[in-house]
Amino acid sequence: MWPRKVQWKQLRFGVEIEFVGGSPSEIELLPGWVMALDELHTDANGVDTGAELKPPPMLWQDRDQIGVMLRRLREHGVQATWSCGLHVHVGLAHWGEDIVIPLVDAALATQDALERLLQTSAHRRVFAPPVAAEMREKYLREPIRDSLCYTGRPESHRCGINVAAWFDFGTVEIRFANGSLDEEEVLRTIELCLRYVAAIGEGRTLPGGAGALAEALGAPAEGYPAAAPAPKWHLDRMHLADALIPVLAPCLTEIVEDGEILEIHPSPEGITILTENEACEKSRWFVRMPKEGWKLERID
Repeated sequence: MWPRKVQWKQLRFGVEIEFVGGSPSEIELLPGWVMALDELHTDANGVDTGAELKPPPMLWQDRDQIGVMLRRLREHGVQATWSCGLHVHVGLAHWGEDIVIPLVDAALATQDALERLLQTSAHRRVFAPPVAAEMREKYLREPIRDSLCYTGRPESHRCGINVAAWFDFGTVEIRFANGSLDEEEVLRTIELCLRYVAAIGEGRTLPGGAGALAEALGAPAEGYPAAAPAPKWHLDRMHLADALIPVLAPCLTEIVEDGEILEIHPSPEGITILTENEACEKSRWFVRMPKEGWKLERID
C-alpha cells in the first residue's frame, strides 16, 4: 500500500561491503552474516582479490554489528580501494509493489542529486547508470523486472537506484556510494538511503539539488565515502573494451546463448573475454590474433 508513512529507523536494510586484500575466509562472522568469496574486486595492481561482506536484513537498532564486522575486516588487513562500492538495500515490505513507480519517479527527479551527495567516482558510473524515462513507460506496459534494467554489459544492467531489486529481494538497491571500511561513513550512507526511501514511501516530493535533498531528508550533506581515482591502466582497459565490444559481441552471441561480454583483458598473445549468460553462468574465451586473422578459442 502506497503512500504510507513509516519511520526510517523501522525499515529493514542490508549493505554490501566490498573490499580487496586480506584473507576473507579466515574472518569470524557474526550470526547470519555472509562472506561472498566469489565476489572479487580489483586492487591497484590489477589483481582480483578480496570479497564482499553482507549482513542479514537488519534494523537501525542493530547497526552496532556493522561496526564489529568493519573492525574485524580492518584487523585482517583488507582495504576499500578505487574498485570497491558500498551498496545499500532497503526493504519495501511496508508498501509492496505499489511503490515501484513512485521509486522510479523519484529516481528520475533526484538521482543526479543523490549521486552528487554520495560523490560517486566517475569510473564507477558504469555500474550505476541512471534510471531512464523509457523504463517507466516500459514498466507500465509490462510490469516485470526486465523493464527496469538495461541490456548490454552485465555489470551495467542495474541502475544506480536499482528498483528491479524489488523482484529479486523485495528491496530497492542504491548503488552510488563508493567503497569504505569506515564505520561513520558506512552508517551515514545507510541512514541517507533509509531516509530517502522512507520519504518516497510517504509520498513526499523531493528536491533535485544535492544540498536541498539532504536538508529535506534531514540527512548530512557531507561525510560520505570519498571518490577515488581509477588507475590509468584500468581506464585504458575500459576504453579498449568499449571499442571492441561492438565488434566481438555478434561473434559471441552465435556460440554463447543469451551471452553478453562482462570483461575484456588484453595480453601479448591476444585478448581474453569473460562472458555471462542469463543464468549468470560465466565462460572465458581467448581471441588469438595471428597474421592470417583472428581465431576464437574457449579456454574454460
